[in-house]
Amino acid sequence: MDQGTPGGPVAQSAVAGRIPLAVVVVDGAGLVSHWSVGARRLFGYTREDAVGTPAGDLLPVSGAIPEERTNYGAYDDGLGPDLETSLDGRISYPAAGRARLTVPGRGADRLDVLWWAYPLVGPGPERLLVLAADADRIADDEDHEPGQVERIAPGFALHTDFPGADELAERLPEILPSMSVGESSRIVAQILELGYPVLEFSKQDRVPVTPDWGVPRRAERKARRLRDRQAAADGVAPEAAPEEAEDIEYVAVRERLEFLNEVSGRIGSSLDLSRTIIEVSRAVVPRFTDVAGTYLREQVVAGEGFPEGVPDERTMWHRVALEHTDEPGRWDDVVPVGESMPFPSHTPFFQCMTSGDPVLVPRITEEMGNAIASQFEKRDIRPLINHRSMLVVPLKARNVVLGFMILLRHQERPVFNDMDRVTGAELAARAGLVLDNARMYTYQESVADTLQDSMLPHIEPRMTGCDIATRYLPGTLLGRVGGDWFDSVKLPGSRTALVVGDVMGHGLNSAAMMGQLRTAVQTMAALDLPPAQLLRNLDDLAQRLGEHYLATCLYAVYDPIVGELHLANAGHIPPVLVRADDGRSELLDLPTGAPIGVGGVPFEAVRVRVAPGDRLLMCTDGLVEVRGEDIGVGLATLTETAAHPAASMDDACDTIIRALNTGGGRKDDVALLMARLNGVADEDVASWRLALDPCEVGRARELVREQLRVWSRESLTETAELLVSELVTNAVRHSGGGRVEFRLVRSGPTLMCEVEDDDPTLPTLMSAGPGDEFGRGLRIVSALAKEWGTSRTTSGKTVWFELGPPRT
Repeated sequence: MDQGTPGGPVAQSAVAGRIPLAVVVVDGAGLVSHWSVGARRLFGYTREDAVGTPAGDLLPVSGAIPEERTNYGAYDDGLGPDLETSLDGRISYPAAGRARLTVPGRGADRLDVLWWAYPLVGPGPERLLVLAADADRIADDEDHEPGQVERIAPGFALHTDFPGADELAERLPEILPSMSVGESSRIVAQILELGYPVLEFSKQDRVPVTPDWGVPRRAERKARRLRDRQAAADGVAPEAAPEEAEDIEYVAVRERLEFLNEVSGRIGSSLDLSRTIIEVSRAVVPRFTDVAGTYLREQVVAGEGFPEGVPDERTMWHRVALEHTDEPGRWDDVVPVGESMPFPSHTPFFQCMTSGDPVLVPRITEEMGNAIASQFEKRDIRPLINHRSMLVVPLKARNVVLGFMILLRHQERPVFNDMDRVTGAELAARAGLVLDNARMYTYQESVADTLQDSMLPHIEPRMTGCDIATRYLPGTLLGRVGGDWFDSVKLPGSRTALVVGDVMGHGLNSAAMMGQLRTAVQTMAALDLPPAQLLRNLDDLAQRLGEHYLATCLYAVYDPIVGELHLANAGHIPPVLVRADDGRSELLDLPTGAPIGVGGVPFEAVRVRVAPGDRLLMCTDGLVEVRGEDIGVGLATLTETAAHPAASMDDACDTIIRALNTGGGRKDDVALLMARLNGVADEDVASWRLALDPCEVGRARELVREQLRVWSRESLTETAELLVSELVTNAVRHSGGGRVEFRLVRSGPTLMCEVEDDDPTLPTLMSAGPGDEFGRGLRIVSALAKEWGTSRTTSGKTVWFELGPPRT
């Protein structure tokens, strides 16, 4: 290094000392507003602990020791009174000093600290900039023999005509990432005006300091010193000191890796696609760039499958996020979030999305700005982009471009360089993986929800003799899709089957298994199997499907004419019955049974008498189970809440959900079915027994005609007579000689007719030609009835049909 006089100009050929500096900014209230990585390493406090803390608590200023103990006027366990007055705002000139400090995490060892303090003026909140360095590291790393350095002290150079001044002006905005370009530029200007930070190694040696870029690697510097000593011993001139660009690059790469690791820790906290996009945008502004616009392909935004094919000029790109440090609203009107647009082939965006590589534009020229602005009708984007540095990075996953980010830097900030291109590419690669994970989760969640929604039935609110209300709530902690379901099936005899089940586990497989079991229950219920037999058959089916899944199921058959419930349980929580007469609610005591899929376990059924107006409540365990509590607590709350009166069935369901879903984040999905058992009054039922005589067909028509007149349903008479005639004719013809019965049931505006005989053979639809004498009866029933069906009984079969009010 060249010789000079204290306070004098530094020669143009002087070598800049590259010293890792701690950078601290203090606001007008004396609180730390910026705390660099170097500050964390030097003083031991993390950024989270430091920002917002009084600077005096982190930068101790007291504890002077005698001069003779220091040889350089340092202060023991304090940075000295000059810094104290600087922190208090009582001086308007720069100050520097040296001290020994006890630093957290370093045991009893004291740290030899050099510091510079610059009072700041201007419109911003920043009032003091403090730079600090480890003196021990400087003495060890510089080219001096042990003990050769008599004095190391911080100072200021009032001239900036030496290497390093321009670098400070360029680099300081990067080590003050939380500030805007204007604020950091103001601070740089004041530092250059007040005096560049320097180190004085003797009365003659002054070394200008370049902040925060580190010193050359120690092994390389020692090797160079050995080579120089050997050359001197041999009488050969020592080799010239190598350029330090290689060392700067080494430190810069390390810092970029730290930046990427920090960004990686900030993104991906959620699998929500929109939130992930915002995290990615905010992670790079303002530390890496001043503007970040994120664009995604149409299929990604729509939650569809993986986009196929290479993007072209017709590909639509959706602007999904825009972060910037400009004035609020400046970008919103010109490039609003949510807009979709293609990009022509002459733009750098097209080059990025088709090649999958970053595109670097050091400065956007007027010509390029005009070309980009031509895509925006009636909006002039040129003032926002011209003369700015631009980097376009692709967001890729599995070699497919999902989108890209447009990064822009203000003119006052250093242009993007090749290292920034590499950093941006790595940043985009990590962000692309995070976005793809969120996209895949969103897509799979959509598929699962669609699958489950298609499997859950759309239950009619009114069945014969009962009203039904249902609720399904997807789980929120273990995945939205599960295996809970409910159902209702219309049965012969005006009865209704009510079902609630729960496949254990979550995910697509559970939903698929639920669909199989629900279909099986519907099929077997239509055969009018008794509840215990139905569960037995369902268990056998589960065994054939595989041993990987278990399910619980509660199956109940309600007979509104008899006023009875016939129930069987396969490992499910018991239902709640609310009595209409006194409002009393109770858990029905049922044989629990084993879950479906266990195999080899018998099922039992019980019959429970019910009265008109009673309510039956069936649900899955997700409604009553709370982590850390006994399920009995939830069942007690369910029983108590079910007894509360409500204006409607829907209100009653909502009241139960609110009472039992108080904590956020259910771990399981919930299926709830409530049935109000209205019953069928005696005056709404008419039944007859017929002889096995073809003449009884005419009598059946007369009985129907008369009963509909009594019920004031004359509009249904003609159709009802025809269909009853067909069914009774078939019964008389095919009966085994026992009995034929038919019954009419009035339920609101609908009419139900059932014909029962002792022949177990179920009739089927047949194709009858013009000359065929038989085979048209069920076709007529199928064409004219609202619904119809057949089922076996213990002693034969039942054929039924339902008529609704005639169309006007």
